[in-house]
Amino acid sequence: METNTPPRSTIRLTRRGRAALIATGAVVAATAVAVPLLTLGAGGHEKPRTLVIPEGWRAGQVYEAVDKALKVPSGTTKKAIGKAKLKLPNDAGGNPEGYLFPATYPIGDKATPESLLKYMVDTANQKFNKAPVAAGAQRNAMNLYQAVTIASIVQAEAATKADMGKVARVVFNRLERGMPLQMDSTINYGLNRSTLKTTQNDTAVDSPYNSYQRMGLPPTPIANPGEEAMHAAISPPAGDWLYFVTVKPGDTRFTADYEEHLKNVAEFNAYRRSAVPASPAAPSASSSVPATPPASAGASPGVAASVSAGAPAGDSADAPAGTSTE
Repeated sequence: METNTPPRSTIRLTRRGRAALIATGAVVAATAVAVPLLTLGAGGHEKPRTLVIPEGWRAGQVYEAVDKALKVPSGTTKKAIGKAKLKLPNDAGGNPEGYLFPATYPIGDKATPESLLKYMVDTANQKFNKAPVAAGAQRNAMNLYQAVTIASIVQAEAATKADMGKVARVVFNRLERGMPLQMDSTINYGLNRSTLKTTQNDTAVDSPYNSYQRMGLPPTPIANPGEEAMHAAISPPAGDWLYFVTVKPGDTRFTADYEEHLKNVAEFNAYRRSAVPASPAAPSASSSVPATPPASAGASPGVAASVSAGAPAGDSADAPAGTSTE
């Protein structure tokens, strides 16, 4: 098993301490945070157009939204990254993923892809560089970029805002124990997709975002987190949880006991079978997943639950336990 950044030696994961991306179109815009009016040349007193970036969107989704909002050819915003002179951490390597802060951005007449990208990153820096956030990252022996990466996983995995802290604790506990995260969200990010199903073959894919095969955090954030996810990443509640599953909407269960988690997963599967009639054209859950489930399970708000793949049977301490939904 390969070791991915950051190694345990650079993150001291204490007992304070999940990780599926929200499917495209399933994110609600109501979670976006308003930011001050952009000084981008809005004329007169006419109310400017706005661009809403929901929490949990990937950078690719943001680029497409900016292209549409500014009515420029597809791909223009992505190509503008190098010209935007974005103030990103060195660890980001020029990739703004995680720093395109979710908010409602008014668009003036002279707005450009570069100006919007810069405003998003500047807003993220203002939010993330505040003393409580920086201190929280340091308290957990992380740098800020690692904290944003964990927050992006929390944003993707938590079924509700109330679950964010516990999801973060699962991430910390797994890393502290030298366990792979085994999160389907990271795999799907690496494959540039959003899906409700992850197969056993997917968990063997050669990717730095394959948290089944590689230890530690993925090399970059996997989404753009909001402030609540960031707070959860730096100040998670105490707990020994290693697994979690959203059995049904409003019922997410966290546990440190593998056998208990398997029972919760069985309830999840039973609920799914009763809630979603089998389709002749679609494979059954048992036909698309291996014997053991992955580390997490649950449904994002507005997304139908579906079983994902786990790692091959036979793992013990590092064995995945749960199912996950995208």
